[in-house]
Amino acid sequence: MSPTLQLLLLLLLLLLTFLASTALSRLPSSSVTTTTSLSISDWQSARATYYAASDPRDAVGGACGYGDLVKAGYGMATVGLSEPLFERGQICGACFELRCVDDMRWCIPGTSIIVTATNFCAPNYGFTADGGGHCNPPNKHLVLPIEAFEKIAIWKAGNMPVQYRRIKCRKEGGIRFTIDGSNIFISALITNVAGVGDIVSVKIKGSRTGWLPMGRNWGQNWHVSADLKNQPLSFEVTSSDGLTVTSYNVAPKAWNFGQTFEGKQFP
Repeated sequence: MSPTLQLLLLLLLLLLTFLASTALSRLPSSSVTTTTSLSISDWQSARATYYAASDPRDAVGGACGYGDLVKAGYGMATVGLSEPLFERGQICGACFELRCVDDMRWCIPGTSIIVTATNFCAPNYGFTADGGGHCNPPNKHLVLPIEAFEKIAIWKAGNMPVQYRRIKCRKEGGIRFTIDGSNIFISALITNVAGVGDIVSVKIKGSRTGWLPMGRNWGQNWHVSADLKNQPLSFEVTSSDGLTVTSYNVAPKAWNFGQTFEGKQFP
């Protein structure tokens, strides 16, 4: 091959490489999705234990007010948080990724789980924080159903060192509003929240009212004293990262207490 032809081939190769790199740089960033893109915080250290449900009723209740966790869509992918993490209930609905670390006798290598905050692990001041009071301040402690715990560690491990980080929640469908109350007292349980998952403010509107701020009753139960019967209901939900989703006429005019309705969803 002549030197001239070799030079032409080299120049052609350089041109093709330049064009390929330029085309890749113009791709939108959303075209590449990675696990880390869901991360909200860095990995932090904590400890985790588990509970074994001895009765189906153990899956019902919790400090976030979600009721039956299976019906609410959370199943066993849930976690109870100690006081330094629980934030007096505001954290309810937030999603966490957990992985087992350090104690390789019990950890299942290369595994992690994603869970939603649904409960509070209350302190036990009959024990010291390092002597049995797992959820006493200042401990960062997480309590998992055994079904979730066994995905990252062997159950014999007991009180395990773990790492956790906040991630964005992925949910199917829209935000759900379960309406309860009596007469002019209206409460709404808010579930299935995507994005950062936790809610900092809620407003409700009837067809004959303006926007009415709702107060946090407990967990993700919100309430207002107003006569909203026989009016379509709209909701405005703001998450802890400042994003707001407005769902108009979520509930029809003939809504009743005990019904659940679905609105829009956070991206």
